[in-house]
Amino acid sequence: MLDAAIKTQLQAYMGNIRQPIELVPSLDDSAKASELRALLEQIAELSDMVTLAPDADDARRPSFLIRRTGTDIGVRFAGIPLGHEFTSLVLGLLHVGGHPPKLSDDIIEQVKALDGDFHFETYFSLSCQNCPDVVQALNTMSVLNPRISNVSIDGALFKDEVDGRKIMAVPSVYLNGELFASGRMEIEQILAKLDTGAVAKAAEKISAKDAFDVLVVGGGPAGAAAAIYAARKGIRTGIVAERFGGQVLDTMGIENFISVPHTEGPKLAAQLEQHVKDYDVDIMNLQKASKLIPAAEIGGYAEVQLESGATLKAKTVILSTGARWRTMNVPGEDEYRNKGVAYCPHCDGPLFKGKRVAVIGGGNSGVEAAIDLAGIVRHVTLIEYDGALRADAVLQNKLRSLSNVTIITSALTSEVHGDGEKVTGLTCKDRNSDQTHLVELEGIFVQIGLVPNTEFLTDAVALSDRGEIEIDARSHTSQPGIFAAGDCTTVPYKQIVIAMGQGSTAALSAFDYLIRLPAEEQEAKAA
Repeated sequence: MLDAAIKTQLQAYMGNIRQPIELVPSLDDSAKASELRALLEQIAELSDMVTLAPDADDARRPSFLIRRTGTDIGVRFAGIPLGHEFTSLVLGLLHVGGHPPKLSDDIIEQVKALDGDFHFETYFSLSCQNCPDVVQALNTMSVLNPRISNVSIDGALFKDEVDGRKIMAVPSVYLNGELFASGRMEIEQILAKLDTGAVAKAAEKISAKDAFDVLVVGGGPAGAAAAIYAARKGIRTGIVAERFGGQVLDTMGIENFISVPHTEGPKLAAQLEQHVKDYDVDIMNLQKASKLIPAAEIGGYAEVQLESGATLKAKTVILSTGARWRTMNVPGEDEYRNKGVAYCPHCDGPLFKGKRVAVIGGGNSGVEAAIDLAGIVRHVTLIEYDGALRADAVLQNKLRSLSNVTIITSALTSEVHGDGEKVTGLTCKDRNSDQTHLVELEGIFVQIGLVPNTEFLTDAVALSDRGEIEIDARSHTSQPGIFAAGDCTTVPYKQIVIAMGQGSTAALSAFDYLIRLPAEEQEAKAA
């Protein structure tokens, strides 16, 4: 199961186990159960602090419990947590074994103080890059609070449960038998749903912060670069983000990040966050901006209002709010979101094994999605609005070589159909003949470009007709002291390396703006 290099690395990690733990399997006669037993035996051989216990009788087989010896503290996996979930397995071993989680004291106390019995069931797929964050957050909570438990379930292995609960997107989390959440979440977001007073407490703390020299709004590549460049100038820097990493978190393979031949979105996002943390930057994650009031309109500092009710002040602001996947905006799309309509083929593709799906969009993202899905599902229909695909030639050649793919061009998707519980098909119109066609299928993956996250800026700075923030070569917006960078701006070519360069430019421009402020204006802002 584990090669020599992984064993050596895992053994080093397991040296951090402080209290003895046991691995308690619940197995059947399946091939997967044999694989799981082999994995558990290999893990137990790597540390004297780990024991493989006799088989137990759990309702889900194959599964196993990681339990602190002599206690009820533990986490359970139903399936074999390899792939993206291998890190979840490692952290489960360490945290159950007494190694402290990397959480702030405030978060740890908040988890311990939760009053109630919370039994979570988390469905994941091994190819989902967003699932580990949810699995690890809930596992950590179950170790910190004995009234919380979590079982992480491989949806591909427990297909009957997935079908019975009509799960068509991962991660999907159930709490005490009822759907709790779907999609990527961090521990702060989970706590906010469980502890209704958490949002107000966080907002109060944020509002009490002193004004920043530079406040970065957005935590993707542009925002991270801006925060690092600003902090290196020795000025008071803050970064407020709806989710640190931004859209990079939803990106699977990255092969055009210069000097790094291959990486994955979540890994790069974690590296960005750690790099920012290496500097004196006040990071306010999981906070969404709702309004910007430039200093020119109110005097003194610019203000950024957050959905939580908090308000931040700053001498300069760098807007790097990024973009999100564009939706089809057709009848049925919202109704069947996460019921067959999906936006991440890597995350949700395995749930459609053996089924018929469509991919909407013929650019690189759409064609790559179709190629990936073709190896999992029964049939892929790729639908492109233009008269020809727009993807790179090498991707188009690969797509056309696949026997279970149909390509439809000059087609407009006009409606998503379903039976009330799940997608059953879609209607598309031939743009040349105006004839409509019904495509029967079970899943739709939308890959049609990006929309800038700038709705809250409509009355604050000048926007293009596409909603992008208009900037000049130095990242200035239409308002003095307000700068912008990344995919939310008019810069052409939405790429990670370009966003990073823009973020750096914006920070340098903000610093230049600050040092050129007249002395009397600086004193007024400080007053």
